[in-house]
Amino acid sequence: MTRVGVLDSSNLTGGQRLAVKYFTVALVLFGAQILFGLLAGLQYLKPDFLYGVLDFNVNRMVHINAMVVWMLYGFLGSVYWLMEDEAQHPVVGLKLGEIAFWVLTLAVTVVVLVYLFVQYGPGDIKTIWFINEGREYIEAPRWADIGIVVVVLVFYFNVLATFIKGRFTGIGGVIVLDLFALAGLYLAGMFFTPNISIDQYWWWWVIHLWVEATWEVLVGAIMAWGLMKTLGVSRRIVQTWLYIEVALMFGSGILGLGHHYFWIGTPDYWFEIGGFFSALEPIPLVAMVVHSLYDAGKHHMKSSNHPALAWLIAHAFGNFLGAGVWGFMHTLPQINLYTHGTQWTPSHGHLAFFGAYATINIAFFYLAAQQWRGNVYMGAGIAGAWRWKWALTLLSVGVLGMTMALLIAGYEQSFIERAINGSTWAGYFEAQNHPWFQQAMWWRQIFGWVTAAGYLLLVWDLLAIGAGETRTATRVGHESEEAEAGAEAAPATA
Repeated sequence: MTRVGVLDSSNLTGGQRLAVKYFTVALVLFGAQILFGLLAGLQYLKPDFLYGVLDFNVNRMVHINAMVVWMLYGFLGSVYWLMEDEAQHPVVGLKLGEIAFWVLTLAVTVVVLVYLFVQYGPGDIKTIWFINEGREYIEAPRWADIGIVVVVLVFYFNVLATFIKGRFTGIGGVIVLDLFALAGLYLAGMFFTPNISIDQYWWWWVIHLWVEATWEVLVGAIMAWGLMKTLGVSRRIVQTWLYIEVALMFGSGILGLGHHYFWIGTPDYWFEIGGFFSALEPIPLVAMVVHSLYDAGKHHMKSSNHPALAWLIAHAFGNFLGAGVWGFMHTLPQINLYTHGTQWTPSHGHLAFFGAYATINIAFFYLAAQQWRGNVYMGAGIAGAWRWKWALTLLSVGVLGMTMALLIAGYEQSFIERAINGSTWAGYFEAQNHPWFQQAMWWRQIFGWVTAAGYLLLVWDLLAIGAGETRTATRVGHESEEAEAGAEAAPATA
């Protein structure tokens, strides 16, 4: 029996219960990302802080790796959440999926503990396998790399088998194809070559194509399903834009990878190719949301989950600004010559990862909270609505504030360190000691605390929203949605 307004696992399907586990770990790692980011930021301002106890390079490494892993947890959870509804079939191999979740979580815990307790020492083949591979952003030891691929393959089996046995929709097809690339592209970061240019070439396949390309397509599929559930948008609309997203990813996303190849010894033709094709990827997701909002206006924008809808909208425009505008701002080689390696890059990175990925995961956290409380009403007039609104505001303002502070610091570095002093050591130290740079780092830290406040409010709201509410969420949208999906999934007849 459904219990409205009360957290009860009986309100969830098997796949949704597994998704909630992924979401829980994701939320914890989100907090770890913010904590270690604050510590690293403070060490920028006070270099002696925790020196010899928890060094800057370790804080930075855990900060970035926690970000990557919590977003991956969020994506896996989101697919488990939508899979049974989309396929109209229980998750195939759910027990195997449960085992994979616990294996991945144990592996992540061990890796983080090793990072914290083994902070320095000689590098050899043993440390590559058991301590740290030493490759920026993908420092996980080799055994953990293999474990990640195995877990993704188990996940891929769950998804593929479920859609084969159930209803195979357009969204399901895109997810299945994308997950194959998600598992395959990670392999590009699991070997070394003695030539640094070749090694960096393959390293970027993981950093760009794994994180930015396969994730971007997966996010498009998750967004399409989320818009149908929060706004009742026509399946035809979201799937059309999803197909355009996939086409642009193949047509421009892979070539856009070339904007990372400017300074690692690759041929000169990557200047033109990488500079031109790297800013087109976020456009279809913005168009999907704009078209969906226009379509939803036909039924007066009715939605029974306002926080999830707000975070979906934040995702569309955060993705466009962070990945699109801020990325293209320093992507052209004529500009990148001066901005590469400055705080301009983390300015883009903070806004891009928050706008493109964190927001969509948080939207699904709210979808999960709604169903977990018995499909409780979470629309206009719900008690405690100020919490999710202020959490959205503080997190967005905090990340935007850090973005602007880092942009100012990056601009100062580009001007003094690169343009005036020609990338000399003297220019580097002059830029680091300039008042603009130091003030920007303080502002980055202040807005980091704003972000942390938003995170704490978000956790509180996710635990409290809908508690005691007696109204049930009403279904919104097109009455023909099921018919659309059924016609799409039906075999062709002569």
